[in-house]
Amino acid sequence: MHKPLLSFFLLFLLIYAEDITPIATIKVSGIVSDFVEDDGYLYVATDAGSVDIIDLSRQKIIKQIIFKPLRTVMGDLVPARVHSVDRFQGKTLLVTSGISAYRNVWIDDGEVLKKIIDEKQHIMPKCAYFAKNGKIVLGTFGSDVILYDVQENYTLYDRHISQSTMGGMVLSPNKEKMIISDESGTVRVVNVKSSKVEQTLDSEHVDNIYRVAYSKGVIVTAGQDRRVGVYGTGRKAYHIKSDFLVYSVGLSPSSNVGVYSSGFDHDLQLFNTKDGSKTDRLVGHFATPNKIMFINEKALISTGDEDTIFFWMLKNN
Repeated sequence: MHKPLLSFFLLFLLIYAEDITPIATIKVSGIVSDFVEDDGYLYVATDAGSVDIIDLSRQKIIKQIIFKPLRTVMGDLVPARVHSVDRFQGKTLLVTSGISAYRNVWIDDGEVLKKIIDEKQHIMPKCAYFAKNGKIVLGTFGSDVILYDVQENYTLYDRHISQSTMGGMVLSPNKEKMIISDESGTVRVVNVKSSKVEQTLDSEHVDNIYRVAYSKGVIVTAGQDRRVGVYGTGRKAYHIKSDFLVYSVGLSPSSNVGVYSSGFDHDLQLFNTKDGSKTDRLVGHFATPNKIMFINEKALISTGDEDTIFFWMLKNN
């Protein structure tokens, strides 16, 4: 496409872009650390030591997973912050703060909450995901990935992926690949079963990558360098320049629509992943957005460093 024509096209899209406000919000127990959707329910991890379970059809909290508070060396009671939550086959996987600098990992089956990794094992998982066949995979701050067999209580591998601190990590929907970023600005695609690094992407960032999103072979990244990296769209990787640090990103199931946190007002900017053109904005957050997740092509959920869940519906183009 000729540059003048491309410029006109992008200007046209910008002129007709709209600001979209949330269709609903829900208050939760504390500041949101993480969330995951499963079978019509939203599992929200908070810094208040609880996971709030929201029925999306009724838009209300119907149940909680609550952790006992921690007693500090001064004798004070503080909440056991829940840092990470995942769901698979009716079970909930959780990472919580310990009394030391290390963390605990739990599985809740709806009846019993069981600790499977104790802080005494001196592991610092940043996030945890269910893998296949009764296994879980942990990503640590030190950029180690650990595949753990829950049934056998056995570590299958503990692989050091990078010399840099881990930024973001997600699993592919089929649970075969991990997409991991770090503070050097590099993204790695790692095989879950073998821990082999299959791909290294380092062309679009010069600083820490806070978050990554993945869908249908497309990777979108959120950078401290005020860049949004886009890889794997069938063309050369590229980045979008933002006017503020980019803390979170998301991708639609088709991978055609991306979204990233943008600006001092904590907006969410939608864009076309094929050409990087900006479309509508989602406005309404009061704090820095920390996670964005599409439920389908038109509906998405976001959270920030606040006690509120935001629900959005995109317009039909």
